[in-house]
Order: sequence, then structure tokens, then C-alpha cells
Amino acid sequence: MSYGTQATPGTASSAARPPPNYSPYDFNPSFDDAPFETSAQSQHQPLGDLSSVTIPVTPMVAGHMGGGASGGGGIGGRPALDTLDEPVWHTVKRDLLSIWAKLQQVLYPRKDNKSNILKDWDLWGPLLLCLVLSLRLSLTAEDGQAPAVFTAIFVIVWAGAGAVTLNSKLLGGTVSFFQSVCAIGYCLFPLVIASLVCTFIPLVLVRIIVVGVGFAWAVYASIGFLADLNLDKRRALAVYPIVLFYFVLGWLILISKSLF
Repeated sequence: MSYGTQATPGTASSAARPPPNYSPYDFNPSFDDAPFETSAQSQHQPLGDLSSVTIPVTPMVAGHMGGGASGGGGIGGRPALDTLDEPVWHTVKRDLLSIWAKLQQVLYPRKDNKSNILKDWDLWGPLLLCLVLSLRLSLTAEDGQAPAVFTAIFVIVWAGAGAVTLNSKLLGGTVSFFQSVCAIGYCLFPLVIASLVCTFIPLVLVRIIVVGVGFAWAVYASIGFLADLNLDKRRALAVYPIVLFYFVLGWLILISKSLF
């Protein structure tokens, strides 16, 4: 007895054969929660208008390069200045005024302002004075020796200032390295003035007087600024290299030629 329909070979083969144009990777878009549009118009329609999209932007945070105005985070106890948005000319002008103020302290050394040049130290002033002195002595050098004279003066100034500072540090001085270099460099100002004056003076006697005054002024100012080295009985060991340093520069100024 048969309880089912017996399929013929032709019927079985037609049931196992896949329908025409069938692909196993065909996507069935019949989903209830995410219907898909299949029209040609929807295929070319943009996803959305991005021109109306608003992107939140975090506001920029402004601040100071250093401590706040009330925190005394600036150099020498002064409030730090915010120079990020400052014009370049204002920055240059402020630096030039600071250099001029230190040069005035060298010209008129007083006990009440000797610490200002150490607390608010910089190397722009010493570099400017070194360049002026090097240019001045190379201007009246022998033919073909101007580059050598310029290089020699430049090296003598910076190597000498570094040697004097290192000597004071080895003796137990409390002034930092760059503070000492700054003070020694600014105290070149009297010798720079003497070199400019000697450019127009051919008389040896007058040149000796001018250079001697500039030398004494430079030594006096530098000793006054570096009086806080706290060397006790070893002060002479720290002063001697300073005197020798300015004496060498003064001698080079004295033997240099004049324009007349």
C-alpha cells in the first residue's frame, strides 16, 4: 500500500533544479524595519544635504606663557606677559627698551639697581655690543684681515665671558651662569663707546686716556653688578679674571687704527 505520491524521475529533477536567474547572493529587500528603495531615482538621490549640518567647535583657550599676573611668574618677579597675540614691532620695541635700560644701569651704576640686570637677564644686549665691537675693530684692520679680526674679537668676548663666569662658579659664586654672562656682556658698553671714539682720534695719548676711562668704567660696573657672589676672602680671585678680560679688549682697541 502506498501512503504518498511517488514522484516520477522528471518531477524529481524539476523540483531539485533552481529557478531561472537565481543567484545565492541575491539580496531580499523585504524587511519590515528597514525598507529599501529600488527605483532609479532613489539610486541617484544624495544621502543628505550636508550644508545645513552644524559641527560644534570647542572655543580656544587663551592664557599666558608662564605664571599669571597675580602669581608673579614673570622674570625677576614681574608678571609674565602674553606675547602670543602681540604685534612683532611691540615685542621688538619692548626688548630694545629693556636693553637701553640695562645700558643706562651700566653707565650710571648704583647700588639700588644692581640687581635688576641680574634678575631680568638677557643675551641680546651682550650680543649687540659684541657685534658692534667686532665690526668696529675689523673696519680699521689691515687689508685681508678683517674677517680674522672680526672672528677673533667675537670669540674673545664670548669665551672670555664664559671663562670669567666659570671661574666665579668654581669659587662658589651664587650668581647663575647666564646672569654673570649677561652682566659681563653689558659692562662692555664703556669699551664699545671708547672704541667708537678712537675711530676718529689718531693721537696715541688721547686714545690712552679714552681707553683707560672706558676700561676703568667697565671694571667698576662689572664688580658692582657681581658684588653678590658671596666669595668672602676669595673675591680677588674672581675680580682678577674680570680685570684681565677687559684689559685685553682695551689693549686691542688701543692698538687699532683710526680712520684718519
